Amino acid sequence: MLIAMPGIEDPRFERALLLVCSHDEQHAMGIAVNRPVEGLTVPGLLERLGVKPVIELPPDFVLLGGPVSPERGFVLHTDDYRCEDSSVAVGGGVTLTQTREVLTAIGSNDRRPRRAILTLGYAGWGAGQLEHEIREGVWLTCEPDETLLFGDDHEHKWSMALAKIGIGPHQLSAHTGRA
Repeated sequence: MLIAMPGIEDPRFERALLLVCSHDEQHAMGIAVNRPVEGLTVPGLLERLGVKPVIELPPDFVLLGGPVSPERGFVLHTDDYRCEDSSVAVGGGVTLTQTREVLTAIGSNDRRPRRAILTLGYAGWGAGQLEHEIREGVWLTCEPDETLLFGDDHEHKWSMALAKIGIGPHQLSAHTGRA
């Protein structure tokens, strides 16, 4: 996971926590897991899209996954659900799916993934860009866990991720230097 450092130059990532979903020599792609879209819940979005859940869904917020293609939806979920043609294993028991079929599964009784978040958009980096940003101190990293990925305490996920690597927010500075 990527933990945005204070003072990140792009305000869209201030206090952001992202799961890197894809990474190779040519690109990297991540989904922010702590940016609720104010006033937009999963049941509300499903209703707008004409997807009728069979079960009553909790009013979980839809999240802003990143600034790239915010009109596109992505579902990050546990790997107990898989859509043969469109699910991509992220690793560590997590899968990413971006088809309407997963939305129907979320509202079903028997096919739904155990844990899931629905996001709009993603964050993307070109060849070598993410590695450069990590070397420059733009991001810290930690291992994902289900609370950071799927928990609903979006306000505290960033500081929880820092605590996981033994750092408190008060220990960080928006100013960097070189030794």
